[in-house]
Amino acid sequence: MKSKFNPRQHRRKSIRLSGYDYSQADAYFVTIVAWQRVCLLGEIVDGEMKLSSYGEIVQKWWNEIPKHFPNVEISAFIIMPNHIHGIIILADSRGAVPAPSNEPDFNSMAPTQTQGIGISENQARKQDTTLKQGGETPPLRRPTLGQVVAYFKYQSTKEMNLLDGSGVVTKFWQRNYYEHIIRNEREMDRVWRYIEGNPSAWEEDEENPKHR
Repeated sequence: MKSKFNPRQHRRKSIRLSGYDYSQADAYFVTIVAWQRVCLLGEIVDGEMKLSSYGEIVQKWWNEIPKHFPNVEISAFIIMPNHIHGIIILADSRGAVPAPSNEPDFNSMAPTQTQGIGISENQARKQDTTLKQGGETPPLRRPTLGQVVAYFKYQSTKEMNLLDGSGVVTKFWQRNYYEHIIRNEREMDRVWRYIEGNPSAWEEDEENPKHR
């Protein structure tokens, strides 16, 4: 029996809730779509997703999220040819890693050959070096959902550009992302089943290029 979870209703109606605190403890169903919906993350074969090299990088950096944000948990996750679905859970604890005070806004800054994806590699390297060398540490604070997604998008984009080897910064993700707050266990179960069943429903998926 197919899940009745409706992605149009739950992740397309609005991108952000006005006035909602996206750093508070909650579970979120997140969808991130590839730039121009290009199918570069792999392909569906006999109802199963076969990852490309880009898809393997995406899987790697999704798995890295809890290592960078100790109060963040990851749950059900699927990589599709041109988008991903996943559940991100923000826990109550603040964790041990500070969220940078100058967190880059990856969703509002388009990449160029000299600018990078919202922050230059020199800036990112400088931030990492400061923390490793015991420099001044910003106050601990819970990251927002947007900061978690921005970290994932930046790191995966950076490595995918290295794989390309051209030296030109390429945009791999759409400017924003879609989220839905998971309110209860029943809804969590529906989202789980929707994510797990996504590959078998690819022919009818609205992101499938065949429907454009």
